[in-house]
Amino acid sequence: MGTLRAHIVLPQELIEEIDRVVGPRGRSAFLVETAQAELRRRRLLSFLHSKGPVWKDADHPELAAGTATWVRTMRQENEARDIPGESQENLS
Repeated sequence: MGTLRAHIVLPQELIEEIDRVVGPRGRSAFLVETAQAELRRRRLLSFLHSKGPVWKDADHPELAAGTATWVRTMRQENEARDIPGESQENLS
């Protein structure tokens, strides 16, 4: 991800408080993290207020035969990957 320089104007008191918390060298990183968190929050709020359906069958074709079938298949695939004679405790 590239970066761009942006000129923003903030109240002096806010900059001083940010600097007290993260230091002047941590200001940019703090503002990036804060902006990203706020954008995530706003996207979530937008999603929660949306009127459209959340779940679309077309987005989950693996569940077309039903969730029980999908779970059974996942368990079988997991068992097929297990090493014969090894317990899960020995693998960690």
